Amino acid sequence: MAHVGRQANNIFLVGMMGAGKTTAGRLLARRLGRRFIDTDHEIEARCGVGIPLIFEIEGEAGFREREARAIEEFTADEDVVLATGGGVVLRADNRRRLAARGLVIYLHAPPEALYRRVRGDRNRPLLATEDPLGRLRELYAVRDPLYREIADVIVETGSQSARTLSRTLLARVEEQCKASA
Repeated sequence: MAHVGRQANNIFLVGMMGAGKTTAGRLLARRLGRRFIDTDHEIEARCGVGIPLIFEIEGEAGFREREARAIEEFTADEDVVLATGGGVVLRADNRRRLAARGLVIYLHAPPEALYRRVRGDRNRPLLATEDPLGRLRELYAVRDPLYREIADVIVETGSQSARTLSRTLLARVEEQCKASA
């Protein structure tokens, strides 16, 4: 909770793929009357191709460069709800920007729950392996401590609906605003 108080008008959602950042973020932004941005969708729109093709052409490193530029740009905005890609926390600069420029909410779910949500999604290049659940567990082991490092709030996503999750997020945002006032 050391981060609360800076640009709390921005809300940044972090977490693994399938945690609900985009769906809940869009609903939260609507409830708060703020602009919603999904970094992955913005990168796709700017490139004119999907993330799997970006990974195929530029590799993960190329995608992470594009992601870092998007984070630099969008965290400088005001009054936004930003849904980030799952790997955004891999770069220290991204973590610093997120922590310094808004309220960071970690949407947490265990790898098994995430796998149930994303197993049929072909738009997940990091899961195009023989053992996608094993890969999710590996990614989680690396990323979970990084999400926790910058999180002002951790919300368990569990199996609730997107609407219930967005109501929970709204309540947690309101708590944080009161605590930092």
